[in-house]
Amino acid sequence: MGKFEIYKDKREEFRFRLKAGNGQTILSSEGYKTKASCNNGIESVKKNSQDDNRFERRESKSGKPFFNLKSTNGQVIGNSEMYSSVSAMENGIASVKKNAPDASVDDQS
Repeated sequence: MGKFEIYKDKREEFRFRLKAGNGQTILSSEGYKTKASCNNGIESVKKNSQDDNRFERRESKSGKPFFNLKSTNGQVIGNSEMYSSVSAMENGIASVKKNAPDASVDDQS
């Protein structure tokens, strides 16, 4: 089962990452000023990850596929790593859809 990890970055902002059952990070957040905002971001991922239209499939300048997960207002709430292929990216999206709704929260901040 997946889990969200909350941690503080170098700028003392709260961030979360969604990890799959195998421990691989499948989604990372932006920095938040408060832990409450970070928790709201996690709840937004849980809700929005079930709507395929919320996944914005992109390609980096170097040609590597990646995705962003957006909220109902269009704001990016999480982004993926760079993938080696479109099919690998689609597997990443499927993993977010599967793991996010029931993921536990591990607060490491």
